[in-house]
Amino acid sequence: MVVASEEKFDSMFLHIAQQHEGIAPLLDTFFGFLRRKTDFYTGVEKAQAKELVLKHFNQHLHVALQEKMNKEKTDRYDPPPQPEPASIEEITTEGAKALGESPSQPKEKVREENEPLSKEIEEEKLEEGEESEKGKLLPNSGNGANYETYSFTQTLEELEIRVPLKVDFKVKSKDCKISILERSITVGLKNQEPIVKGEIYNKILTDEAMWVLDNNCVVVTVEKFNKVEWWPTIFKGDKEISTRKIQPENSKLGDLDGETRSMVEKMMYDQRQKAAGLPTSDDQKKADVMKKFMDQHPEMDFSKCKWG
Repeated sequence: MVVASEEKFDSMFLHIAQQHEGIAPLLDTFFGFLRRKTDFYTGVEKAQAKELVLKHFNQHLHVALQEKMNKEKTDRYDPPPQPEPASIEEITTEGAKALGESPSQPKEKVREENEPLSKEIEEEKLEEGEESEKGKLLPNSGNGANYETYSFTQTLEELEIRVPLKVDFKVKSKDCKISILERSITVGLKNQEPIVKGEIYNKILTDEAMWVLDNNCVVVTVEKFNKVEWWPTIFKGDKEISTRKIQPENSKLGDLDGETRSMVEKMMYDQRQKAAGLPTSDDQKKADVMKKFMDQHPEMDFSKCKWG
């Protein structure tokens, strides 16, 4: 039986395990951590350290064997599945492909082959003041974009990058070669050219980064360093989306703390004002200060002043 507290650090350990090629390197890293960061080896007698390790090893070995025995006993008495009655029907090419998929598998969230890539914003749909957005991509439903080799979605705080692995075998974590650095990301399979690789748009928090496999698709989740900005793309050099076309409701403003929310709302307000060719909140504040100064000094002539 698994105790709830045992699962508390599962996601963290899973992330660490995915960076190793097997149990031996993982254990080596763990014991190396104890050597470098604790007095585990030097603070007690050698015999005591070994005894402690063996004690916990034997404890979990006993639990693992008991769980295996219980599972085998349950499987032994499970009634066999009842076969469904045979039927005859015409199978199309699409139907034949569908039969290869197990109905118990979750539906992939990856962009399908027939799902369109992100398109440029039609020129006639550009609003006044949006001339600079010409040629940029329209954001997808997740405020990101669908590219040929990957897609991404984002909130103000996080990014999710999905990289499909177009191979004809079931990919395991040990088959992948993933690098997530502060300023770059690489995703691919071992002994092959990377599928995506390059310098990313801005800085990320690598301590919060993680990746998982979802139906032969690598899903990378990272936290932005700057949590009050929208990313126009993931990799520098890729075609950018128009951040002015992003839908604010997807950003979950209600989840932000008061100070961050006010900053984001100000940023969004200024964005709308610029798009409409109107003064931003800072421009209005400057104008109000100048108007107050002019009212306090009617004897001064401001007619020849140029306001920036």
